[in-house]
Amino acid sequence: MRDPFKNPFPADDAARRAIWEMLVPRDIDAFLAADWSLVSDDFVEDGFIGIDGRREVSPDKWRLAFPTLGAYRDEWLRQARDFAGQSFAEDPRTAIFTTTTLEDIEIEGEMALVRKKFDGSLKKTDGVDVLKWQTLYYCRLHEGRWKISGFTGYLPNPME
Repeated sequence: MRDPFKNPFPADDAARRAIWEMLVPRDIDAFLAADWSLVSDDFVEDGFIGIDGRREVSPDKWRLAFPTLGAYRDEWLRQARDFAGQSFAEDPRTAIFTTTTLEDIEIEGEMALVRKKFDGSLKKTDGVDVLKWQTLYYCRLHEGRWKISGFTGYLPNPME
């Protein structure tokens, strides 16, 4: 069984290890703290684009919800603050790590296509939140480190 807290990439694969660290523990911890400053340096602002797949298989239903990094930041903060106000029947950090899989990173030169998937649930005091979607991140080597330049997210998992 995989350890959800352990970086799955070998020590000699610095690029994939760095991308995993950015998109799994740093992202989760920043979200739980509702603190954008913990991840703000993980993005390339110039030309950033975020597509909301609306958990729909058909690209006809996807929307350009985040035409700027600022638009995405504002929604990220809204979601993080909403999440922080909820009450859980289990440790949310452990639950999110357990539902998260990021093991497929395709790198070509200074660009990367990263597949991050959520498949599980989070027990709340008043029910259960199902965490079942996936995101394709577009990353690039920028100013000496890997950063997110855009994504197509909130896609069904699995795609039908």
